[in-house]
Amino acid sequence: MPKGNITLKHVTKRFGDATAVNDVSLEIDSGEFFSLLGPSGCGKTTTLRMIGGFEYPTSGEILINNRVIGHTPPFRLDVNTVFQSYAIFPHKTVAQNVAFGLQMKKIPKREIAAQVGQFLEMVRMSGYGDRKPHELSGGEKQRVALARALINRPSILLLDEPLAALDLKLRKQMQSELKELQREVGITFVYVTHDQGEALALSDRIAVMRDGFVCQTGRPADIYEQPQSRFVADFIGISNFFDGTLMKTDEEWARIELDFDSKREYLGRHNRDLREGDAAIIAIRPERIVLTTESAEEIPNQIAGIIAAEMYLGTTVQYTVETCAGKSVVVHQQKVGGRDEDWPQVGDRVHLGWRPEHTVILKPESRV
Repeated sequence: MPKGNITLKHVTKRFGDATAVNDVSLEIDSGEFFSLLGPSGCGKTTTLRMIGGFEYPTSGEILINNRVIGHTPPFRLDVNTVFQSYAIFPHKTVAQNVAFGLQMKKIPKREIAAQVGQFLEMVRMSGYGDRKPHELSGGEKQRVALARALINRPSILLLDEPLAALDLKLRKQMQSELKELQREVGITFVYVTHDQGEALALSDRIAVMRDGFVCQTGRPADIYEQPQSRFVADFIGISNFFDGTLMKTDEEWARIELDFDSKREYLGRHNRDLREGDAAIIAIRPERIVLTTESAEEIPNQIAGIIAAEMYLGTTVQYTVETCAGKSVVVHQQKVGGRDEDWPQVGDRVHLGWRPEHTVILKPESRV
């Protein structure tokens, strides 16, 4: 089996009476870009630190390359870590920082120089070798930190919010470069972030965490399109939530009667965890809702309302629609072509429709 696989088996970490990570089990494949995503205090950084040997589990096991790491210190693991703070030596040049790990291994100077040049080129820092850290931008410092970690050729690279200190434009640029770099070197990246967009853009798979638990693991599209809890649907992107009751089901579809509209039933994909008569929540993404001035009969799920607010977002317009029952619904519409006055305005009466396949039916919120 190729190197770079990670297994967590029922891992729990406590600090005194506080439980930071609670019974987490994960399988991370070799060569995968895997993200731990969640709000501050959810346990993602503690999980990363345990994989890196900086913390030890209170219970459970962590395996790296199919071997239990136990209390193995970080420098004995086939793992390197890139921190948010860069952690590069301020008194050393860029080349000396990158060379540090090889010098500790007593690699010959000529070989070190060749490898430093290779890895600086890989992170687009050729020609920067003689500069000191204070002469670098935040993005350049992060590239140096990446080169220093990768030059040791670990099978796993851990990254703890490495782009959080960068401004938005540079962060977007570094995201693209980081994904390209991971594909080039072909090793396992385990990435900690609280930025949902970053996780969706970079990851092969994501584990969403909350209060020390893993709520859901899956590909970015699955996490976004088929969240398994209200927390996941709400934390990743924007969702509209409606409370109701599951009325009828068949093999594929279910009908929901909403609390604010008992006159009709709304159709969505059947959630096998729910039975007829159970309380349920439906979630609809704003971009999945079609806003029209007239009812569209071909769309089975529809609500009428009045536009209460409009917000220009660049590529889209965000409308807030108040339904007759006083429920606010957020809708994202692309505004392409035509005059502004030809588009719906605040105060207009409109119809909102969404297709059954875009309706996510959830159990009422639980711990995760």
